[in-house]
Parts: sequence; structure tokens; C-alpha cells
Amino acid sequence: MARKLAVIGAGLMGSGIAQVSAVAGWEVVLRDITDEALSRARDAVGASLGKFVAKGKLAEEQAEAALARITTTTELEAAAEADIVVEAVFEQEDVKRDLFRKLDAIAKDGAVLASNTSAIPITKLAAATSRPEHVVGTHFFSPVPMMALCELVRGTKTSDETLAAAREFAESAGKTCVVVERDVAGFITTRLISALVMEAVRLHESGVASAEDIDAACRLGFGHTMGPLATADLTGVDVIMRATENIYAETRDEKFSAPELMRRMVEAGDLGRKSGRGFYAY
Repeated sequence: MARKLAVIGAGLMGSGIAQVSAVAGWEVVLRDITDEALSRARDAVGASLGKFVAKGKLAEEQAEAALARITTTTELEAAAEADIVVEAVFEQEDVKRDLFRKLDAIAKDGAVLASNTSAIPITKLAAATSRPEHVVGTHFFSPVPMMALCELVRGTKTSDETLAAAREFAESAGKTCVVVERDVAGFITTRLISALVMEAVRLHESGVASAEDIDAACRLGFGHTMGPLATADLTGVDVIMRATENIYAETRDEKFSAPELMRRMVEAGDLGRKSGRGFYAY
């Protein structure tokens, strides 16, 4: 019997998770609140699969079969039959907690309730449910079809069985997993990249160096594929600022306080690649 996955949120992350899971043989239901968002997601998945076919990494028949395994819906109740439900909605704690409260009433007994959050403690989301032992973090990376990592996060009450099921799911989709054993805000990766990006913004803001030179220093000096400011533009300046603010709210550690330049960029709509301008022009 085919394994069933529900992905809640059909944005860049949700559609990517749906794609890699469908390629791996999961029957996927992808849910968002509008038909327009679902249509965009389906087009994006189709285009992404087409690139893999063009590069010879996927056969045409495999791509067609994967796309056929993805159904879309605006009904949250469609998650009722899923073995694993992955939440990939807006990175805001109250939004996610409300969703987990609803999923708790919908999902079948024994279903794994996973969050793709990059910074919010899993324990906080699990507390909105009556089954915190079944809640786990599955933090994928963007773009999901290309990035090999999945960060698994154990909440205070996450069971060994839930963590094992999350690992099996992520590995089936071709990901290498790292496990966060203590549920700190930002986990491993977001804490590291946030600290680096915030310091890079401060160096740029104070006139120490240009964005280009700061990024070149990280690429050539540390072997990073992409510099921190280019990474912020790719991720979304607003997205990384919100993630960092979630860590700051938990820790009150000043290194996670967003610099004024970053706040003004978000207010001005300079969000990076998606808006055409961030630390660089696109």
C-alpha cells in the first residue's frame, strides 16, 4: 500500500517537499487556502521535474508518475488519511500553533505531525495538540529538490518512534538527516546562519565592507558556496529576519537582533530575489 503524505502549505518549501516525496513514491495531498496558490505550486513542480528530465536525472515516465501522485486541495480535512502530515506555512508561531490545533482534531491516530519550521521550538507547536509525542520537526532546505539536508528536531515529548518515522520519511526522499536532540530556538542551522547573516549585515551597515566583498570573503576564505548576504537574498530578507527574531525572542541574545538596515529593507519591500532587490539587484 502506498504511503500517504499531506503537505500543508503550497509555497516554495511545501511544493518542494511534495515533489521529492512524490518522486520517492509517496501519495501526496498538497493543501493551500486558494486554488491560485495550488495552481502555481503544481506548475512549479512540473517545471522542476522537467529540469531533472532535461538533465537526464529523471526519466520522463518517472516525472509524469510523480506529478500524478500529487493531488491538490483547499480542504484541510484531506489530511485525515495521511501517515505523515508536514506543515509548511508562514513562519509565525501563532499561525503554526493554530494549524497544529486543527490538525490534532483531523489527523488519524498514530499519524506523525511534522513542522518545517526553521526556528520555532517544536515543543511550543506540540503543546497545541493532545499528542505531543507524535510531533517532530522536519526542517528541509530550499530549494528542496536540490538540497540534501533535513534537520530533524526532537521536541521535549517527541517519541523515539516518531523521530524514527520522520527519519525514514526524509531519507526515503533522498535526504541526509541531522538530529537536534535539545529543542532550542533556531536548532543547528538557523542559529548558525542567522548569527553569520546578522554580523554580515552589521559589517555592511557600518561601512566596513561592501556586500560583494563580505560574500567573497566567506566564499573564498571559508569555502561557502554562497555568501551570507546572497543567502539572505535567496532565502528572503524578510524570512531570515523573522526566523532570527524568533530566536531573539527566546534567547534575548543580541547577536540575533536584526540590524536597522535589515528592518528598513523589509519595510521598503527590498526582500531579495523575489522582489528584484535586496543586498543585490536582480
